[in-house]
Amino acid sequence: MKKKINLQFLIMSFTAILLTLVISAAVSYEVLKNEVMEELRTYTHILLETDVFETPETVTYDAKTDGLRITVVAKDGTVEYDSDVNAAEMENHEDRPEVEEAFSKGEGKAIRKSETLDQSMFYYATLLENGCVLRTAKKADNIWTILYSTFPMLLLLAIILATLGAVLSHLLTKSIVAPIEQMANDMDHLESVCVYKELRPFITTIQKQHEDIRKNADMRQEFTANVSHELKTPLTSISGYSELIESGMATDEDVTRFAGEIHQNANRLLTLINDIIRLSELDVSTEEIPYEQLDLYAIAEKCVDMLQVNAENHDVTIELTGKSAFVHANREMMNELLYNLCDNAIRYNKKGGTVNVSVEQREEQVILSVKDTGIGISKEHQERIFERFYRVDRSRSKLTGGTGLGLAIVKHIVAQHNARLELESEKDVGTQIRVIFLK
Repeated sequence: MKKKINLQFLIMSFTAILLTLVISAAVSYEVLKNEVMEELRTYTHILLETDVFETPETVTYDAKTDGLRITVVAKDGTVEYDSDVNAAEMENHEDRPEVEEAFSKGEGKAIRKSETLDQSMFYYATLLENGCVLRTAKKADNIWTILYSTFPMLLLLAIILATLGAVLSHLLTKSIVAPIEQMANDMDHLESVCVYKELRPFITTIQKQHEDIRKNADMRQEFTANVSHELKTPLTSISGYSELIESGMATDEDVTRFAGEIHQNANRLLTLINDIIRLSELDVSTEEIPYEQLDLYAIAEKCVDMLQVNAENHDVTIELTGKSAFVHANREMMNELLYNLCDNAIRYNKKGGTVNVSVEQREEQVILSVKDTGIGISKEHQERIFERFYRVDRSRSKLTGGTGLGLAIVKHIVAQHNARLELESEKDVGTQIRVIFLK
């Protein structure tokens, strides 16, 4: 990157120098051209005051001493006098631009190649009182000689500017890249990187992304450790009970009891694996999720009916209130959302407790609420309750078969639907979780 930036600066510098030289040469040529034309005009008017060219045959002025060429052209274009060439041998000059302009406007100018002398000339012509045209000319070689004489100085100036440009581009590139190199070498202390203000938003973005990456890495590491721990517990139980049965140490009654324990732990293991797989799918899913208009009350009604038996087994009453309310959502995710919220409310409830599920519409919002009269969540745990594998009461979770992933899945689904989660809970009183959908 440094080489590329440096090269671009060098190209810009050399282009600027080249354009400066070209423009300087063009301006110098224009200035010199105007000076030569003004000089010819001055010479011509001085000659006019002498009246020497009113009668060309009597001219004794030697124009070569002043580096000029004098020509007198008659009304019909015939050359009556020329200071460099025999006038009798010259062709008609009526069609010469400067002569033609002088006849029509009183004076004329031109820079062109002389057909007589075969070289570039500056011409200035003016109309005499006798109707002829007096033309003064000067070789263009003179002006190019002046420009060529300045070339060594311009070349030296170009070399100095190019060298200065190369040094400055190197320093500028170094100053631009230095903060980036410093960031690359020490990502953990980006706030100490000294940069110009235009780069500060970039630094802030990089710092935020770096922090997010580290946070995600820590979360994944913690998640892996938690998964290993959660899987190890039921597998250890299954392995232990099966080993006792295999060794023949268990009685017939023990075999039945051990088989029940193995079955229970196997179910817990399957539930845990399914939740982990689902959570991973929600994390990395790149497929387009199909959304449709769904009646959230109807989905809640099916979920409540499905969990009635589970609620009775826990000695908990579950009921649904509200009315039809439509949301733009994914059907499968809505089923998961309701199941996890209701299952948690039943699982962590008290004997004889209740779970109230309600769906209502308020203006531009649809609110799903799951309220229980369970064990509740103390203030210090409420911020972390939606984290993976986080449990308020680990011993109770093991007894009820909870995986600690249900609310983490809920959080993902809510985020997918741009909805909002609200939690209200009081220890030993109960918990209410609200999901607010914007229409």
